[in-house]
Amino acid sequence: MSERFDLIVVGAGSGGLSAAQHAARLGARVALFEPDPLGGTCVNRGCVPKKAMWFAAQIADMHQLGQEIGFDSGPLRLDWARFRNLRDQYIAGIRDRYAKRLDLAGIHVIDESVRLVSNDTVVTPKGTQASAPHIVIATGARPNRLDIPGFELGIVSDQIFELDAPPQRIAVVGGGYVAVEFGCVLRGLGCQVDLLVREKLLTGFDLELVEALAVQMQAHGIRIVRNTRIKSARGQLGKVTLEALDGAEHGVYDAVLWALGRVPNSGNLGLEELGVECDERGHVLVDAYQNTNVSGIYAVGDVTDRRALTPVAVAAGRALADRLIGGHAGARFDDSVIPSVVFSEPPLGAVGLTEQQAHARYGNAVNVHTGRYTPLLWMVAGRSEQSVVKVVTVGEERKVVGIHVLGPGSDELLQGFAVAMQKGLYWRDLKAAIAIHPTAAEELLLLH
Repeated sequence: MSERFDLIVVGAGSGGLSAAQHAARLGARVALFEPDPLGGTCVNRGCVPKKAMWFAAQIADMHQLGQEIGFDSGPLRLDWARFRNLRDQYIAGIRDRYAKRLDLAGIHVIDESVRLVSNDTVVTPKGTQASAPHIVIATGARPNRLDIPGFELGIVSDQIFELDAPPQRIAVVGGGYVAVEFGCVLRGLGCQVDLLVREKLLTGFDLELVEALAVQMQAHGIRIVRNTRIKSARGQLGKVTLEALDGAEHGVYDAVLWALGRVPNSGNLGLEELGVECDERGHVLVDAYQNTNVSGIYAVGDVTDRRALTPVAVAAGRALADRLIGGHAGARFDDSVIPSVVFSEPPLGAVGLTEQQAHARYGNAVNVHTGRYTPLLWMVAGRSEQSVVKVVTVGEERKVVGIHVLGPGSDELLQGFAVAMQKGLYWRDLKAAIAIHPTAAEELLLLH
């Protein structure tokens, strides 16, 4: 088979699906190549199943809170097999809906991998060939793996959803999004968790809020070991000991989760032969319009060096389709205001510059407004943990360049503030707004 299309998309994760579907709506004839299940990491091995587990952990915490405020209730036990089945059914439904939408849009879906043989032609291992004036690389990323003895005794994030039961004691090796989120989720579901951090927790987030989160994680029973580098694992599956470079040993663990960042899926695509530039880690280098250095080849999502977030990939794919197919020559997505949330316990949300980043960029023109409070329900229950809110402003007019929140509800309240920041938010706007009382969101309006 050899067919000509208007657009070829390689990869059916968030960015690839966005580019393909929007291009089809604009009238393009689209081919989409994906050998794995539709939806990519987010749907199958990331955001969606992770959030389902986070909800389960939240229910467990609310059950405990219920007892603390007076509900008469016995022990809460999660039927792991039933929960896993319900979660997997939901994900299968998402994939089915994707398949139906792609079919209705007239998109040609080919469940094979491809290599680029030129800047307008791809070929599959079975010999299927397709060409188009535009080829979008949207192959995402995969968990990083270490070449150390015993690495195979642990699992990576892709495999954690395959667990038949929660481990009694688990080591989470890493300090980023994945490590913190799964550490908190598994602790909420009753696991004993050791978080072994190489250097810093949650690099890129505001230091004050990260430290406040670390305090609460430890109060919830998570053991955090910093400045440790694991050099080997030994033992057997279900009975693993970890050894650090400094000679310290950790364990014995029922399971080990390696959460060591992600590696872009840019290999075996023929990019090197075509001269497509990548950085030292393999990220495809793109400009603000998702162009690579080779005409006719573009990239979106986690395979690039942009923020590895689903909405970023979706926005990039949509803007690229607008430009290539819709005729909007200047179309690009605005990456100046990107909200993000770590689904920890409690959740940590951020949009814009941290206090440290603002000082580095604007120096003495920065004003920082920070507040701490104990959420009402926690106070009723007799808990003393504090949530933290922070607004970072710049200049005499105090334009808001950063908002940071740690506490229950952070994941939901941040979106509206992010929209306001994108439109141009000033400190006076926050002070003039009428608060909704009593809520977590009003704490941002009550700052001094």
